[in-house]
Amino acid sequence: MKQQLLTSKYWLLLLVLSFVSCEPLQQDENFAPTSIAPPTEEDAVNWKLIPGAPVSNLAQVSVPVPTATTSSDYAAELETIRGLQKNLSSEQKKIIAKWSSGGVLRWNRYMRELVARFALAPAPLLDGTYPTPDAENPFSDPVFPFSNPPYAARAYSYVSVAQYQALQVAWFYKFKYNRPAPHQVGEGIEALVPKSTLPAYPSEDAVMSAVTCDLLKVLFPTAVEEITKMAAEQRNAALWSGKASPSDLSAGLALGKSIAALFTARASGDGMRNAIGTKAQWMVLADSASVRLKKIGRDVSKEVFWKSQDSPVRPPMLPFFGKVKGWILAPSDFTNRRPGPPPSTTSNEMAKELEEVKFYSKNSTRERIAIVHFWADGLGTYTPPGHWNDIAANYIQQEGWSEIRSARAFALLNMALHNAAVGCWEAKYYYFNPRPTQLDASIKTLTGLPNFPSYPSGHSTFSASAAKVLTYLFPEGTEQFKAWRDEASISRLYGAIHYRIDTKAGVEHGSLLADPLIDFAAADGADN
Repeated sequence: MKQQLLTSKYWLLLLVLSFVSCEPLQQDENFAPTSIAPPTEEDAVNWKLIPGAPVSNLAQVSVPVPTATTSSDYAAELETIRGLQKNLSSEQKKIIAKWSSGGVLRWNRYMRELVARFALAPAPLLDGTYPTPDAENPFSDPVFPFSNPPYAARAYSYVSVAQYQALQVAWFYKFKYNRPAPHQVGEGIEALVPKSTLPAYPSEDAVMSAVTCDLLKVLFPTAVEEITKMAAEQRNAALWSGKASPSDLSAGLALGKSIAALFTARASGDGMRNAIGTKAQWMVLADSASVRLKKIGRDVSKEVFWKSQDSPVRPPMLPFFGKVKGWILAPSDFTNRRPGPPPSTTSNEMAKELEEVKFYSKNSTRERIAIVHFWADGLGTYTPPGHWNDIAANYIQQEGWSEIRSARAFALLNMALHNAAVGCWEAKYYYFNPRPTQLDASIKTLTGLPNFPSYPSGHSTFSASAAKVLTYLFPEGTEQFKAWRDEASISRLYGAIHYRIDTKAGVEHGSLLADPLIDFAAADGADN
């Protein structure tokens, strides 16, 4: 259901949030079974592959030729399904219903829940220092990962792009071999999900379960058991429902795992492991910002540079995330799109910016407070990238899209959100602009103060990138997406943690970063 953010509902929303502030804010997502099968999308085998992504050729991962549906081996598979269907328990029927609405939406929602669960900053030790989540020892204190907004954006993108590419390869083999589903050829086998003519080999459910499971176990290693269980559920649902045979599933499982390995290799070398850095590197980074501002004529002896206002002082959040590999964009594309410098902290322009922040801090209204909280997406939530995934999920579901088209939509959205994180974090630590409360300690914030530089606004950059992609995918929602973008952006000024210049630069920056994704989507053949 496409939500409308009506002003009359803001205060009620605020009251609700006060009781669930540690839970992710989600729109209504009705995953009830549908009687309508999605389009088969046979032309998807001609959709262009994402430039620079791990899968560069649809035949890159091989799938063996399936046995004929007239063979004795396949007949034995059909007999297995008949026996299973005769003895389905009520719990098994619930699992079939759970997955009948599609795995892409189901996995996206689950991932948002995982992000929210792990979006908790480490607490300080007794000596005032902060421990770092360790991927090599994920169960230690603090538990790995801290799924802050950049980490979350990267995670959403890896899973979404991998799902899409895995399904593109699956579609290639499906229509190469054209093996029908068990319910089409097996006498006495019922179709317990909407009947479809989509070829069954390899099973898209197995492909998706494998690629998603293997990547999520890398991204959220302490949740391995439940991730594994969920993946098995999806495959079982396909088997029990008469949608896929054991050999359809085994081929899909192998394919999904092969694709996951390609993406895991990319992730291991994309720069994320160096995104935190060391104290010595942070000092060099801050010094280099001073040098850069001096080159454009600033009196750096009078400039104020960002520093952590946490007590005890917390290490900066992912100061080198701006060097993480993007999607489609090269490193030079990010630097070429970097916004210009913010006003000098000693300028009249910055004084006016600061005065406006102070005005909103002192003159909050019920409506503005509700907007601040609605878009806060802080600790214990699915983060700003997750919020836009939430919005997208509702539009995708309403359209009744196929698995592969849904996966494409999430891939485009999350590549844009990841690029927004890379570009925004690169700019933040390029300028080291201080937060309003650092320039004026009398300012009281209405939401949590982020532990990284102010300019440009991350919420604004994320929201502009997401809104632009969603506008391309769902042009009927153009005005709504713009309204949400602007509201998410201004919420940070209302919350007194950003200047207006941060929000304006973020919106412009996020839009620029999304443009190459839109150009690719417009030419990939999916909308022809």
